[in-house]
Amino acid sequence: MKPLAEMAVEVLTTADGRAKTEISRRHAASWFAARKAGEAVEIGTASPPLRPARPKKPELLSPRDVPRRRAGSRPGQIALLHAVAHIELNAVDLHWDIIARFTDTKFPLGFYDDWVKAADEESNHFNLVCDCLEQLGSFYGDLPAHAGMWRAAEDTVDDLMGRLAVVPMVLEARGLDVTPGMIEIFQKAKLDQVVDALNVIYAEEVGHVAYGSKWFHFLCGRHDLDPKETFHGLVRTYFHGALKPPFNEEKRAEAGLPPDFYWPLADEIPAKSR
Repeated sequence: MKPLAEMAVEVLTTADGRAKTEISRRHAASWFAARKAGEAVEIGTASPPLRPARPKKPELLSPRDVPRRRAGSRPGQIALLHAVAHIELNAVDLHWDIIARFTDTKFPLGFYDDWVKAADEESNHFNLVCDCLEQLGSFYGDLPAHAGMWRAAEDTVDDLMGRLAVVPMVLEARGLDVTPGMIEIFQKAKLDQVVDALNVIYAEEVGHVAYGSKWFHFLCGRHDLDPKETFHGLVRTYFHGALKPPFNEEKRAEAGLPPDFYWPLADEIPAKSR
């Protein structure tokens, strides 16, 4: 089996979304088969690209230039699903990137187990959403997409704790806040395949946020840092703007994010907290 960091770079340098996720899932299966068999596994080192390979479509636009559509219409529902597919494809790369980019930081093998599992699940999420798009007569790449999705990775290219704080503990935690509303939209539209896909995503994203919180706290313990204050400082450094309530406090707590981590960073504070 190749070193894991080399596998990660192979995913990152594959442009087509379906091909990228096929390679991602194959490498994840190889990793977990070796781990289950008790084989020695090598992390290795690699030189991941600053930006992952991307297909020619979708066209990537500034967030303000991405057209907005009403989710109550079929074109709006397709646009929402397209945005979710784009997020999931970026998540595949983000999880392999954290494996390849920070090999100079020593971790237990459980760190790699977690992020390989997350990358494998995100690969499945992308394919589930693409299947939904195709069932509705569309496909990933049919619409323009958000060009800023990789910004958090570029901003934290040299800061592993910043990466953990901003990607799983802020951006993926945001998914816990907004996914229930999306599920409701597609339930009303009676699109059961989409509802089923989003329920899978919703259930598994809790684990991805939890991995971020776990390894962030691990590093804080290693360096004798206060986790809450360190998190606040890193988010203020690397995340552009305030966090937006309402928050899914139940699922955030399940993932290891207590309210005093995120409410002080919000753009509006509830009366009870003032």
